[in-house]
Amino acid sequence: MRQNGLVPNSANDIARYFNKASLPSQQETLGQIVVEILRAGGNLNRKSLCTKLVRRLELASSAEEERHYHVLIGLLFGR
Repeated sequence: MRQNGLVPNSANDIARYFNKASLPSQQETLGQIVVEILRAGGNLNRKSLCTKLVRRLELASSAEEERHYHVLIGLLFGR
């Protein structure tokens, strides 16, 4: 939720999020997640992206993979 009273523009928020992903591997991961969400017939929004990222974080098999998902989650929340 935004504190300034403005209605969030999800498309622009998601586009800004993708633009912050600096490494191709980050963009590839986000692209895979978007495809998963859309193929499942879900809505593409911050909550669905976050849910998928957290699930992947839970299933991470290495510390490097965990860091990768932590960075992406941080980007999602502007950190």
